[in-house]
Amino acid sequence: MKVVLFCGGAGMRLRGYADDVPKPMVQIGTRPILWHLMKYYAHFGHKDFILCLGYKGNSIKDYFLRYDESVSNDFVWSQGGKNIQFLNRDIDDWKITFVETGANANIGQRLKAIEPHVKGEEVFLANYSDGLSDVPLPALLETFRRSRAVASLLLVQPTASFDIVHAGSGGMVREINPLSQTDIWINGGFFAMRNEIFSYIRPGEELVREPFQRLIEKQALLAYKYTGFWQCMDTFKDKQHLEELNQGAAPWKVWNHGANGKTNHLEVVSAGV
Repeated sequence: MKVVLFCGGAGMRLRGYADDVPKPMVQIGTRPILWHLMKYYAHFGHKDFILCLGYKGNSIKDYFLRYDESVSNDFVWSQGGKNIQFLNRDIDDWKITFVETGANANIGQRLKAIEPHVKGEEVFLANYSDGLSDVPLPALLETFRRSRAVASLLLVQPTASFDIVHAGSGGMVREINPLSQTDIWINGGFFAMRNEIFSYIRPGEELVREPFQRLIEKQALLAYKYTGFWQCMDTFKDKQHLEELNQGAAPWKVWNHGANGKTNHLEVVSAGV
């Protein structure tokens, strides 16, 4: 199954750190967040990637053209460096299609631009490429395939440390609750879609605005509430948090500890009928 990754973001809220690279190329440890996300999908057998390039897309091309396996794999060095035997490999079985989708294009336009590359695919996956999760992908896909939905999205609770303040008459505060403890859910950026999605996208439209609204009207949009690990990388603080987690048992590294059976945190909340 093909995986479409939207890689055109500039990472405006990471300015000062990510000035020279697109947002998906901001590093966590020794690898960019894009690599961590691709490893997640590859763990579940989805190794055919389509990268929707935009802002400084050449840096993504260059990264893979000059990919160094030694950064994240053990190897045996001999004969003065003439012979290098890798004990394990990262991406030798990946297939990556690089597509320029426009420097200023929105997600809907980027998706529409790669339509020819998923022709014949009944179902494909897509991701914003700026967040990581340990969501059990096989369970998500099984539910999606059984439904008649055209698209699905992952709902997660926001991780930002904001407070929701409820004020009454006269401005007196009645209640303060951490945002993460409210019943507010946001789009986590993990999608599954049927090829029919392209018939719902008009020129210039943002994916989750008009096209998804059309799906809602037809009861063809599936949503999952997930209370397991999810973390975006919108700010430098988010990056620091991911760096800290990367020093230990990073939850998103399902290729190290497995996540196939973790279904208790995944709840279907709406479905196409």
